[in-house]
Amino acid sequence: MSDSRPKPGLGLVRDLVTMDQALYETVTVTRTPTLDTALRRLSAAADHSKLSFTVAAALALRGGRPRRAAVLGVAAIGVASASANLLGKKLVRRPRPHRAEDSPFPGRHVPMPHSASFPSGHTASAVAFAAAVGPGLPASAVPLGLLACAVGYSRIHTGVHYPGDVVAGALLGTGSAAVVLALASGKVGPRGLRELLGA
Repeated sequence: MSDSRPKPGLGLVRDLVTMDQALYETVTVTRTPTLDTALRRLSAAADHSKLSFTVAAALALRGGRPRRAAVLGVAAIGVASASANLLGKKLVRRPRPHRAEDSPFPGRHVPMPHSASFPSGHTASAVAFAAAVGPGLPASAVPLGLLACAVGYSRIHTGVHYPGDVVAGALLGTGSAAVVLALASGKVGPRGLRELLGA
């Protein structure tokens, strides 16, 4: 006789998904006309990491430590983007949020991407850049961190990601920056990198 009781792990996953969807729905029905335009523009500006690359270019022009920080930031974006788009999205394949045609605030939306929803690549790249640049340029850590958080939230607000996608993207971005910084410092060689990645 088989045990028909739900497994605790599966139940937890279902509960987390339900909460994730509920949080997304709460954002979609909350009226914020002042924020809508700004967050839509921010989300669009973060496409293909344009914001981060602009900051990196400005830092590179200054030379020295800012240029090194910019290079590390761009490298972290590369790792985060590849991990999110070539691994995360293809492995999880979570559908994008449903946006009904009768959405109460259609003016806040950006075009819905065709890729899978999990994790948020925009968030992963923005967080990776901030986390990689910050240690070399401490004065930039808070502004870049706040910008990355705003980019992440903008993806929920504009209707293209669930909150869980953004949290996963932030974790992936942080990990990507850690890998790049460890390699750049020389503390982690190829063997150490394999151990770090669990290979």
